Amino acid sequence: MPMTCRERPRTARPANPRFMLPALMLAVLGYQINATMLSPALPDVVRRLHTTSGLVGLSQTLFFLFAAVGQVTLARLSDYRGRKPMMLACLAMLIVGSLACALAPNIAVFIAGRVLQGVSAATFSLAFLTLNDVLDPASFGRAAGIISAVNGGFAGVDAIAGGWLADTVGFRAIFLGSLLLSVLGTAAVFRGVPAVPPTSRGRMDWLGAGLLGLGLTGLLVGLAQGASWGWTSLPSAVSLVGGLLALIAFVLVQRARGDQRRATAAAAGTAATAVIDIRLLASRRAWPLLLTVTLTLAGAFGALALTIPLFTQDPHAGYGLSATHAALMYATPASAIGVVGAPLAGYLGPRFGWRRIALIGAAGSLLAFAAAVTFLHSGWALFAALAVLGLTYNGISITALNGLAVVSAPKGQEGALTGLTGACFGIGASLGTALASGLITAAGAGGAKGADAYTGALYASLALLVLAMGAALLIKRLPATAADHEDGERPRQAVPAHL
Repeated sequence: MPMTCRERPRTARPANPRFMLPALMLAVLGYQINATMLSPALPDVVRRLHTTSGLVGLSQTLFFLFAAVGQVTLARLSDYRGRKPMMLACLAMLIVGSLACALAPNIAVFIAGRVLQGVSAATFSLAFLTLNDVLDPASFGRAAGIISAVNGGFAGVDAIAGGWLADTVGFRAIFLGSLLLSVLGTAAVFRGVPAVPPTSRGRMDWLGAGLLGLGLTGLLVGLAQGASWGWTSLPSAVSLVGGLLALIAFVLVQRARGDQRRATAAAAGTAATAVIDIRLLASRRAWPLLLTVTLTLAGAFGALALTIPLFTQDPHAGYGLSATHAALMYATPASAIGVVGAPLAGYLGPRFGWRRIALIGAAGSLLAFAAAVTFLHSGWALFAALAVLGLTYNGISITALNGLAVVSAPKGQEGALTGLTGACFGIGASLGTALASGLITAAGAGGAKGADAYTGALYASLALLVLAMGAALLIKRLPATAADHEDGERPRQAVPAHL
């Protein structure tokens, strides 16, 4: 069978692969329940901490913002320091953050804890990178699918459980559960995950990482708060324009770092290496992938997280369902089916090519969402369309795009492209929810009645998925070990494992 992952020789401490995967699952799950279980418990946070919904909303914004920043910086840092040390650092931050939120006497401590938890999102990227370092291609695909399924939570049941815990015990119980999982995950990672040597020489480009983090911060804050601040207000302009300027400065710095590398200084370990090589970023193996991720999340996540819940609970334009009924009908099934789709994509990716599976996911998501928009007024037709979307988007697309990011990066830059891909998930989600919110608000202010208030947001999401399909078609086909051959490297021999 042709090899689809890049291979190069390396020495790793032996570890039982059957124990490594459960260890990584625990590590990822400890973070993930903070993203999925807390949403229905947010009113309880407002009540028990005697604060405002605006400040609690800010804690959510910062959580996802620092998740994007953490994935970029810590995943890249793992190229220099090793995957396992950075994963243990992420889990340590997650433990401290969960403890702070569980014991928070006020909203300030709670927000600080959420920031630390957000940074630990890099655990997901680090799990993918670790699997790629250690396993052969087929085993990597299967394990990557399982990690993607875990990263989606407990098949939609976690959101319902979070609401139940908030109603019976209080929001602090959610963080105590996260704390327990994180402690277990830390012990499991320490004992079961191999310590693979660093993949990159030189040292971390902290200036570039800072500019990238500042740029992402500006864009994500601007997108998340633009609707409430006003898109033409000074805070929105400062965030969005400042973010764009920081990203332009980042590109210039990275170009200079690339020139240094080509002058052999970085090879000797005396200069900082670029966070990501601009030549790679400009190639068809990188920018179409990042654009596909951003557009896919903007289209699908924005609709699933905002437009569909609002529509199905609207008594005048939609079905007038309760929040629980709407979640059980139109959120939980999609999440549950995604748990099946993710391992399926992981199994098929190494056999048929990650790009091909990503294209199948993009096409399936587009068709499923088009059916959802077409049959919006039929509750059962919408249910069926969103169930298919759970398979294609939650399962196949998310897994394939993450797998493609790992296997597309050149030697020494695995963490860079994987981290940027993770950040684009956050950018796309923020863009999608901000766009949907703005269009629904504008339609209401313009006097739109009934379902017309949601039509603009739904068609915008559909258009974004069309663009995502086009971007996916532009992703470069990669032959086996192409990434290494471009750098003149010898193929690596991955450690075989049977999972």
